[in-house]
Amino acid sequence: MRMRRKKHLDERLDVVSEQIINLWVDTVRFDAEEQAKYLDFEALFGNDHPVEMEIGCGKGGFICELAARHPEVNFLAVELYANVLVSACEKAKAMGLTNIRFLSGNAEYLARFIPPHSIAKLYLNFSTPFPKKRQATHRLTHPHFLEMYKGLLVPGASVVQKTDGRVFFQYSLEQFSQCGYTLENISLDLHADGIEDNIVTEYESRFVAQGLPIYRVEARVN
Repeated sequence: MRMRRKKHLDERLDVVSEQIINLWVDTVRFDAEEQAKYLDFEALFGNDHPVEMEIGCGKGGFICELAARHPEVNFLAVELYANVLVSACEKAKAMGLTNIRFLSGNAEYLARFIPPHSIAKLYLNFSTPFPKKRQATHRLTHPHFLEMYKGLLVPGASVVQKTDGRVFFQYSLEQFSQCGYTLENISLDLHADGIEDNIVTEYESRFVAQGLPIYRVEARVN
C-alpha cells in the first residue's frame, strides 16, 4: 500500500532542509557506474568526532535520543520515505541537536557517499523483514548489504541489530556468520536480559507491550 503524503510535507521539509542530505539526483538514483561523491564529515559537522549511523531511522526516536546522550559522537540517520523523515528532522530540531544529519534515499547507494571505513557503529532497528523468498535481496542483513557495511565500517566496529522477528533474526545470524562477522552479546529476550543503556524505539515499546521478545545482536567486523 502506498504511503499517504503528509499535509504540507514540502513546506515542513523546507524548514528542516539544512539537516537533510539528499542521496537522489533529480529524483533519479545514482547509476551503479557513477563516481563516488563522498561526504566530508569534518565539514558537515564542524569537528572530527567519530560517526555512527542508523539505517531506517523512522520518526527518529532512537537516533535523536542516542545523539542527545552522546554529544561527543556525530550521527547519520538514513530514511527512504520523506513522509517519515520529516518527523525525525523536526524532532532533532526541537531537541536542539547539532550532532545529527539525515540522509534521504536508498541504503543501497550509501557506498557512493560514505567514505570507506569511516563509520564507528551501525544500527539496524526493526528493519522490514521482507519474509518472501523473492524479497530476500531487500533485507538489510542480506549478504550484499553486509559486504557493503564491511567497506563502510571502521575495522573492529559492529553492526547492532534489534528486531521482533524470530525468523528474520535467525536469518540475520546466519548471514552475519557466513559473511565473516563475529557475533557478540546475542539476546533472545532483550528486556528480560536487562542490557544496559538500551534505547526503546517506538516499535519496540509496542511489541514489548504485547509480550513479544526483542532479539538483539552485535556483529563485529573482523
